[in-house]
Order: sequence, then structure tokens, then C-alpha cells
Amino acid sequence: MQKETIILGIDPGTTVMGYGLLKVTGSKTELMVMGVLELKKYSDHYLKLQKIFSRTLSLIDEFHPDFMAIEAPFFGKNVQSMLKLGRAQGVAMSAALYRDIPITEYAPLKIKMAITGNGNASKEQVADMLRRFLKIPQEKMLPQLDATDGLAAAYCHFLQMGKPETEKAYKSWKDFIAKNPERTK
Repeated sequence: MQKETIILGIDPGTTVMGYGLLKVTGSKTELMVMGVLELKKYSDHYLKLQKIFSRTLSLIDEFHPDFMAIEAPFFGKNVQSMLKLGRAQGVAMSAALYRDIPITEYAPLKIKMAITGNGNASKEQVADMLRRFLKIPQEKMLPQLDATDGLAAAYCHFLQMGKPETEKAYKSWKDFIAKNPERTK
């Protein structure tokens, strides 16, 4: 009997958080669920962070993933946006660490390369490739591409399983601190 692995993928954001869960049995992959957490209606940034934590924790408690794959923030021009995105990512990671779920961060370029072979691929191209790989009927695709971005992080992790570690992976708070000593100062 082949071992079943579940991967939770997260595309963090303070306006919309995308997520996708992938079931892996041997080399076979299957979409479990994908969706978005809409945060536009909340004006309080701290309430948004609480909603991100709660939703991530509820996904973990419902689906019991073995791993979390999360898109790392990219360096944009707006420092405030980057800080907010980093907070959103950190809160989602905190939920996984709270439940002892190992985390791996993937740069957006790495995810796009893994899915499409092109680091400059559009969100639409990534979504279309995932639809084909996972045989998702067109009518089941969500209009919010944040959902497929979360699923893409999970699929990228599936493709990296068994390969040497090239991204930062954390198994616990202690492990996170050991790999990021500059963040404890």
C-alpha cells in the first residue's frame, strides 16, 4: 500500500489569501480543495491577520496536511505592502508551526518554473497548467487566481519531494530560530 501525503499550499495576502490542498499517493496527485479567504471587507489589519491564522488552522485541523508549502514574499517597490505581506505569511506559518506541520517557502519564480517551465509565466498560465496536470474540469476552476497560486505552491512542493533541499524548510519554532538567527535580535 502506498503512503498518502497531503500538502497544503498557501499564497499569502492581506487582501486575498489563496490556498490549495493536494493529495499525493505514490506519484499520483489529486486536488482535494482550493479556495480563497477574502479579507477586503476588513479594515483592521490585525483582524485580517487573525482571520488568516484562524482559516489556516481550520484547514490544518480539517485536512491534516503533512506539509505546508508557502509562497515567499517577493521584493517589490512598496515597502509597506511587503511588510503587510510578510506579516500575512508569518501568521499562516505560525498556524502550521502551532500544529507541528513542516513548512517550506518557495520563491514565486521557482513555483512558476516548476509548474510551467517559465519563471515569467502569468497567473493564468500557471492555473491552466495545474488544471491540466490535476485534470480539474474547467467549471471547477475558481475565478480568483490566488486559489491556483496556493495550489501551485503545493504542486511545486510535490515536484520537489525527494530532491535535495534548496529552499528554507522549518520543522518547529526552534528550527525556525536556528535557521534565522538574525530575526531574534
